[in-house]
Amino acid sequence: MQYYYFDLSSIDCQYLRERVNYSLASSSHVIAALMALSTVLAAPALNSPLTIEKYNGKTTGKHIVKVKDGHNMTDVQKEAGLAGNTSSVATWPDMNSFAGPFPQKTLNLLLASGKVDWICEDGIMNTTGTTITQTDAPWGLQRISQKAKLSSNSTSALNYKYTYDSSAGEGVDIYIVDTGINIAHVDFGGRASWGTTFGGYANADGNGHGTHVAGTAGGTRFGVAKSAKLIAIKVLSDSGSGSVSDIISGLNWVMNKAKSTGRPSVTNLSLGGGASTALDNAVASLTKAGVHVVVAAGNSNVDAANTSPARAPSAIAVGATTIVDARASFSNYGSVVGVFAPGANIISDWINSTTATNTLSGTSMASPHVAGLVAYLVKKDGNITPAAMRTKIQNLAVRNVISGIPSGTVNYLANNS
Repeated sequence: MQYYYFDLSSIDCQYLRERVNYSLASSSHVIAALMALSTVLAAPALNSPLTIEKYNGKTTGKHIVKVKDGHNMTDVQKEAGLAGNTSSVATWPDMNSFAGPFPQKTLNLLLASGKVDWICEDGIMNTTGTTITQTDAPWGLQRISQKAKLSSNSTSALNYKYTYDSSAGEGVDIYIVDTGINIAHVDFGGRASWGTTFGGYANADGNGHGTHVAGTAGGTRFGVAKSAKLIAIKVLSDSGSGSVSDIISGLNWVMNKAKSTGRPSVTNLSLGGGASTALDNAVASLTKAGVHVVVAAGNSNVDAANTSPARAPSAIAVGATTIVDARASFSNYGSVVGVFAPGANIISDWINSTTATNTLSGTSMASPHVAGLVAYLVKKDGNITPAAMRTKIQNLAVRNVISGIPSGTVNYLANNS
């Protein structure tokens, strides 16, 4: 008798089971199936083989996997040898995705399974704002509530006027996915709360970036939506960096929380880094669930088309302007940018005390102006789909008043009326 030996993976075995139908009545059938399998394995793929998307920047060493629609994520994990070994794996069932520190053997099985849409390296992202000075001048609020250019060029004056509807975003939740929030700050008036933390960090904002962002979105003195609830989702360390997988975990938490509360919800992402299909997909899942997502365009003075989450199609990516209606020198641009908002020398809340303030510049500061504006419009005019809200924000914007806008970039300055 002649014997044949084959080194088969679990996926190969599945192939055999489907074709032999568990019948050993005829050895010729088994041999035929094995030979067919060897032919399939040896033959070049008709479609381009799945490869791992590389991240343009620092990585965590982990990978993020998106299972194809119609396939069970748990089954795919088992076939890749992950059954009973998922303590270090983050799973997002609503996104049919998971992430973890997978060995190459597991990655190879996932790549070959035919049930995976894509696999991405888990990259590191950072805040997009930088500390400038410490003063007291929220000029940006007046700029988004009037059509005309400001008559003063002073960013430290306290005489700017913000005209807004008294509803001020009441009944709307704004999730600040960032470094956390100093929820005890008096400017939040008890409307700020801690949602959750991913990454093993303390439940506190030791950086200040998230607190500053929250103040612009919904602070009583410095914010756009002065009656909205502010919820801290800490996914960045106190040094201002964090992994894509932790950010996705934060977005997944927001999605489930918004579903459970049934309240209109807005998410602000004043962070960014290299292109990440995984993060873009998470944003898409969030907007598909009806949650509005506003993101910073980035501070590298480049086309934002190659950065995430700015390039996520369903988000509103926000570029930054100065007090004289010029595109900020650091602001990213390009076709993915949906609107611009004040982002240079912005005064808002800080972490040194319950009354502290600070002045920062960045598209991180522009984004919460629009996140607050979305919450404001949801309350004032009623909730609509994220896609319709993006259109509404653009329709309300003051057009063609910003200098320094490159070709192919919208010249829209956010406005509330």
